[in-house]
Amino acid sequence: MVRPAKGATSGSAVESVDFPEAVADGQADIETVVRDSRVGEVLEEIDRELIALEPVKQRIREVAALLVIDRLREEMGLGTERPTLHMSLTGSPGTGKTTVAFRMADILHRLGYIERGHLVSVTRDDLVGQYVGHTAPKTKDVVKRALGGVLFIDEAYYLHRPENERDYGQEAIEVLLQVMESERQNLVVVMAGYEDRMEEFFQANPGMGSRVAHHIGFPDYDVDELLQIARLMVGKQGYDLSEDGARAMRDYIELRLEQPRFAHGRSIRNAIERARMRQATRLFESRGKLTKKDLITLEPDDILQSSVFNDTEEEAPGDTTPKGS
Repeated sequence: MVRPAKGATSGSAVESVDFPEAVADGQADIETVVRDSRVGEVLEEIDRELIALEPVKQRIREVAALLVIDRLREEMGLGTERPTLHMSLTGSPGTGKTTVAFRMADILHRLGYIERGHLVSVTRDDLVGQYVGHTAPKTKDVVKRALGGVLFIDEAYYLHRPENERDYGQEAIEVLLQVMESERQNLVVVMAGYEDRMEEFFQANPGMGSRVAHHIGFPDYDVDELLQIARLMVGKQGYDLSEDGARAMRDYIELRLEQPRFAHGRSIRNAIERARMRQATRLFESRGKLTKKDLITLEPDDILQSSVFNDTEEEAPGDTTPKGS
């Protein structure tokens, strides 16, 4: 466990936390820890950034509570063992898993459980080599970069491909199993993916499943929640949806939900980017004088021109290949 340095001024919130000061006269002051670590700020950020997901937010608060109490128990000389912190985050793409992983890294750092608080995000390609003897060094290099922080493995189940006898994913799994135990004082591994596939992955690799203490499921968003997400994203970018624009966005969401490769928040972000482009084109071609309201407002036409309304498949998230719009 990292011991925060008293009086340090590097700008990291964790360095200002003095746990011994929170214990005096046989009493532990939780408020002092929460205030000095500013963990409450991170929890508030999660509330602001993530629409709905109340079960997820509650689990994060529970983990934060466990970490605070564990540190206070240590300062009071009570027998304590570092809690197992490796996690599994399951749900559809775009439901907030990566955001939560980043915020958990922040909480762990502020409370002194990891030294640096950074997050290294990887997929199978970053861990598995192409030939014999390549995978272990490749995985160890990734682990080395992640030490002192969080290693986030997206779609971790792709590491396990039993149908391919020449696949080297199992070698990466073996390295991870070792470091999840040997480096548990200085590394937290967070794995993410679809719930059913993650369950199959853990069943096929029981050693991995036994090392993961926190399994957090992320439910899909409904139409109202996705519209809230759209409004939040639009506002963060300095735009606004007109009243009719909001109705058009709701219509878009209802149709897009029924199409392939829908990725919840990620798809909404992509839709907003395309709406901004259409708005810019509309204003540019008007050749008129523009008010501030003109510049910030997304109108129905900026959304209704989407190919979703033409019964053609919307492009996949992150796909930059022109396929209409």
